[in-house]
Amino acid sequence: MDPLILVAGAGVAAGAMNALAGGGSFVSLPALIAAGVPPVLANTSSTVALYPGGMASAWAYRDGLVGVGDVGLRPLLVATLLGGIAGAFLLLHTSTRAFDLVLPWLLLVAAFALGFGRRLGEWMRARWRVRPALVLGLQFGLGVYGGYFGGAVGIMMMAVWGLLGTHDIKSMHPPRTLMVTAANTMAVLIFIAAGAVQWRETLIMLVAAILGGYGGALLGKRIPAPIVRAGTLLLTAFITVAFFVRAYG
Repeated sequence: MDPLILVAGAGVAAGAMNALAGGGSFVSLPALIAAGVPPVLANTSSTVALYPGGMASAWAYRDGLVGVGDVGLRPLLVATLLGGIAGAFLLLHTSTRAFDLVLPWLLLVAAFALGFGRRLGEWMRARWRVRPALVLGLQFGLGVYGGYFGGAVGIMMMAVWGLLGTHDIKSMHPPRTLMVTAANTMAVLIFIAAGAVQWRETLIMLVAAILGGYGGALLGKRIPAPIVRAGTLLLTAFITVAFFVRAYG
């Protein structure tokens, strides 16, 4: 298969997945690597390619932007931006070999968050409530993860925010979308400034992801949520195992 066709198809699939259930990077990143893009560049290029979809979602949620529990929106945003900067620079200073070894574990963390993040959040909320300062520290860490890799980071954020005693999941969607976009914004700017983007593949995937996101939103109105969730989890599990075999097999 022509590598550019593979990249375009993966962009459509990733955009649709992000619109339906999340986890688009599970498709975009392996496709770029399969197309011959070095792993670190594939990660940076994937982040740039999927960025416009996240920005559009953040804009759509702009009227619902509020703080979370006792933590204001601005401190959360500052912690996320600083974390995103740190994560992006950390990625650019990671060797290809080191990234090959750590990538399967990042995928495993993201797959676990996709599969069990909401249940874990409910379990944690039933047992703990933490101070806002600790949540800001955790938010910085999630910003680092978002700038470095970012898979399922939005679900992780909502699990952490639940420790503040916030139970209204719907109200957390707008700030979650903004924070994910904030971390990605810093990463995208740093990656572009560093010349760490494979532009031909990235632009093809970017356009395809926009089309896939629109189509995914339409499909989401017709496909039952349990089917979407099951398909996403199966795909993420398969790709995670494949990368463990690739790195350690």
